[in-house]
Amino acid sequence: MKLSYESDTGVAKRARLGVIVLQVDETLEYEFRTLLDLPGVALHHTRVPSGLDVTEETLAAMEQHIPVAVGLLPTAESFDTIGYACTSGASVIGPANVAAAVRAAYPAASQDAFEGPAVTDPLTAVRAACRVLGIRRLGFVSPYVAEVSEHLRLALEADGPTITGFGSFEESEERKVARISPESVYQAVLQVGQSSPCDAVFVSCTNVRTLDILERAEASLGKPIISSNQALAWHMLRLSGINDSVTGYGQLLRLGLDSNAEPVGTGPTTALKGA
Repeated sequence: MKLSYESDTGVAKRARLGVIVLQVDETLEYEFRTLLDLPGVALHHTRVPSGLDVTEETLAAMEQHIPVAVGLLPTAESFDTIGYACTSGASVIGPANVAAAVRAAYPAASQDAFEGPAVTDPLTAVRAACRVLGIRRLGFVSPYVAEVSEHLRLALEADGPTITGFGSFEESEERKVARISPESVYQAVLQVGQSSPCDAVFVSCTNVRTLDILERAEASLGKPIISSNQALAWHMLRLSGINDSVTGYGQLLRLGLDSNAEPVGTGPTTALKGA
């Protein structure tokens, strides 16, 4: 017996988002399930090969794999926004090159008049968040080794706020980064935020767990806390025209997108070490 059925628009009644997750990332999908749990918003994941350790070489090597990763996303419908979920990777590869790599998965599209999805990454999202929040002086909490932290610091300051406070866990192994306890992250945010004249504190890396400490840290410091996953989720939503206020995870997610913030791709724990 052949059964009849009716068709509708599918799960993405309001927006369809795609995110490129690092092979070694254990945190982003867990936090995105909460941040993007909105009616009519569909999120699709793909993975990109990445090194077990975070170095400039392993980060740069991801660029060549991005088009293949994008090609593994569903093709039945178009995407509103695609996010490349690596903060340090975006700083090494460059947001413009990340966007170009995503566009390479759409060979029929003219690169001069690209009509595919908006493209963003955590670095681009944090810059946009700083503009919306009016942040000029930023405290920076990093899990990375010194060379990776410095690269990201320069990238943030090139088109954004001045880094006025810094602390790092100085960990190169991704497995260990994913196991830094949220309480350790909270204490790190307080150390950096209280010891430097900053307007906000940024916690970098999509593999660092921050979701449960954002509101508490903001209340303790009296200033915004930005994390890679929070900023990326916020930017992807706003670029897709989703302006819902998401509460409980920092003030950024209750704000709209600054009209001047243009996306690049649019048509066992150790002690905190400071420097």
